Amino acid sequence: MKNVALTMAALFVSYTLCSLSSAAADEVIAQSEALALFEQRIMPIFRSPQPSSCVQCHLASVDLKNYILPSPEKTFVSLRDQGLIDLTHPEKSKILTLIQMGEKDLERGAKLIHAKTRQAEYEAFLAWIKVCSADAKMRELPRMADADVAKPAKPDAVIRHNRKDRIVDSFVRNVWSQRMRCFPCHTPFELDVVSKQHPKARETHRQFEEKFGQRMNFFKETPEATLRQLITNSRKPAKGHLPVINVEEPAKSLLVLKPLAKVPAKDASGQFEKPSSTEPVTHGGGKKMFADDQTYKSFLTWLQDYSRVVRDGYSSPGDLPPDNWYPTNQVLKLSDAPESWPTLTGVQFSIYAWNSDKAAWEPEPVAFTQGPVTPRHLVFGTLFRLAAKGQSTKLDSQKESLPPGKYLVKAYVDLQHRLTADPLLLLSENDFYGQTEIQAQWREGFPQAQTLSATQLKK
Repeated sequence: MKNVALTMAALFVSYTLCSLSSAAADEVIAQSEALALFEQRIMPIFRSPQPSSCVQCHLASVDLKNYILPSPEKTFVSLRDQGLIDLTHPEKSKILTLIQMGEKDLERGAKLIHAKTRQAEYEAFLAWIKVCSADAKMRELPRMADADVAKPAKPDAVIRHNRKDRIVDSFVRNVWSQRMRCFPCHTPFELDVVSKQHPKARETHRQFEEKFGQRMNFFKETPEATLRQLITNSRKPAKGHLPVINVEEPAKSLLVLKPLAKVPAKDASGQFEKPSSTEPVTHGGGKKMFADDQTYKSFLTWLQDYSRVVRDGYSSPGDLPPDNWYPTNQVLKLSDAPESWPTLTGVQFSIYAWNSDKAAWEPEPVAFTQGPVTPRHLVFGTLFRLAAKGQSTKLDSQKESLPPGKYLVKAYVDLQHRLTADPLLLLSENDFYGQTEIQAQWREGFPQAQTLSATQLKK
């Protein structure tokens, strides 16, 4: 029926042209061409049940069809009024730039997969926009009410948050930065084949790889490759296994359950049983993190955010998590934890910088960490820098390390065990234990941790 309608329209145009002036005839031809291009090349995108090439860069909240209306005139005006069409230079229209964003994808496989769809969308919109922009009548159509323009339902902040590159950046800061907790079993590329310091580590990895195969090597040489592998493996987990990334229940992802788990029990012969990848999970490498330490918090932060993104669970900017942590290699160590802090109690530290120009402490913390109380009454925490509001969260470990100087450390103690129910919770003033000023050097590594005693903390 659609082809018949187009044929009848062509016959009508042909008949009409015979009785029109040259200028009027040109206008009819332009409108006819615009309509034909819209019906033949734009509407198939609008009607297609398949997602557009937008999914290459966006995990949720946006699709090219969000910018299309059933009418060619309304679609053109909608794009024009949003600044997505350049009437003077149609080939420079912003909607075309957005379609081509996938060309900048550093992930070569994704770029190739979507190349054909992306090129078809680009050529269709370019041809149609050129014809419409050349038509004076189309150019002069009245503005459309803001409420009627075609655009994604979610705000721009949510759309940006759901971009793949933002997810990767967050993965780098929250997970990839902590990969050495999994050394050497899951990080083969970190093993130096000539280093005299790594022979035992290389042998440990060899034994595990021989026993469990390539699935041991889930940290790849780049964060992008690692994340791609983790996502792929999670779509079809082995029978009876929990997924590495559990989108439905992020806290039940093997990515956190394995490093939280103890080694398997021994069988009757004294040999360790096979590690379990279903509850109760066990881990051949034993515990690599605790539920109250900063690494677990950062892993779970990323998992919960990723889960909500892929399920398109964010509706407004207010829903978005801060996602402003930068990893460092600097460590805070607290000694002399009082007896009133039971072993494994979570302790959080907020660190404030001194502003010499204002002769006052900065109102917001510049770093954060947390850790459990050890049997030796110690608390260790690797610092995470906190990005200032509006600051880019691109990882630059050199810039994000805290410089030496005067700092205020505030300690919060989870005596009510609220972190057990909500591991991502930031403790409140009700949990405040005390604070102290320190002159910190902030050297890197646990052996050179910046130390303070709990006896220094005052209300």
